[in-house]
Amino acid sequence: MSEAGKSNQLVQEYQLDAPPEKVWRAISIAEYRQAWLPNGVLAVAEPVASDPGKSIHYRLRDDAPPYLESDVTFLIAPDDAGGTLLTIVHRLNEQHLPAANDDGITLMLAA
Repeated sequence: MSEAGKSNQLVQEYQLDAPPEKVWRAISIAEYRQAWLPNGVLAVAEPVASDPGKSIHYRLRDDAPPYLESDVTFLIAPDDAGGTLLTIVHRLNEQHLPAANDDGITLMLAA
């Protein structure tokens, strides 16, 4: 895959039957959010940014080395049926990760 074809983000969309106000509470109020996104995976317990009723942005951190950080943004929008379109954008902050089996040693082999 070429560099132009690589992406450091994953975008998921979900059509929910719940109204936007209910979805907003589930993603923005810590007591509700912890049921599916616990504080232990957050780099910071509070949101990094928020546009009330529309979007909220959290910073995540892996719990194992190399402790990569990523950003996740939740976007909510009402749909025509009274439900909600929830878009989740998960973006890895580190774009140039070494392969898991790359110890940095280059070997020269004789032909």
